[in-house]
Amino acid sequence: MATDMTLYWGAGSPPCWRVMIALEEKRCDYDGKLLSFEKAEHKSPTVLAINPRGQLPTFKHGNRIINESAGACLYLENEFKDQGTKLTPTCRDEQAMMFQRIFEAIPLGQKLVDILYYDWKVPEGERHDSAKARNKEALRVELKLWEGYFGKGSGPFMAGKSFSLADVTVFPYIAFAFYHGLCPDRFPKLAQYHSMVKDRPSVKKTWPTVWQQNTDKLKDI
Repeated sequence: MATDMTLYWGAGSPPCWRVMIALEEKRCDYDGKLLSFEKAEHKSPTVLAINPRGQLPTFKHGNRIINESAGACLYLENEFKDQGTKLTPTCRDEQAMMFQRIFEAIPLGQKLVDILYYDWKVPEGERHDSAKARNKEALRVELKLWEGYFGKGSGPFMAGKSFSLADVTVFPYIAFAFYHGLCPDRFPKLAQYHSMVKDRPSVKKTWPTVWQQNTDKLKDI
């Protein structure tokens, strides 16, 4: 594909997925390079040359490099305002809500990681059941906040009546949670939101192919 836009990404990564959704919504042609986390391809000289942190996603448009996923999504919306889906609400109140939700996704993602990658991040001799219990409770409280947001706004999406950058950035984490066994009966509004957005064309086209069978890691949350 002849394009000056390149995305280095890893399968199943919510941060990578949000950039892919934004690219589809903005109808951008890009060269997607799938890298293996298991083979540490994200630490290759090619990636490190443009992203010294050696993380994915790594996004490049011409000479411009943006390696923070939310930043890449904001960049795409700003750079291609009149192309594809308009991802910024016209209503100022909904704009404010959109920005709030975009950055509020940071603690949501971190609390998911604290549980799902605990054994990978914490050395065996330093793991404690009490820490795991605290992490589970922190995620439960976080998800209850998000559950409570629905019904208080002006529409069914994260920032109101229309699909926006808030959905682009938050939905991958919600889907990640349900993939790992989050109980829809305990979080019915999040489940309804998940069911609605997962059928969106940009989401279906970029759905992580590695998510073949759900896990039960969050079944007790």
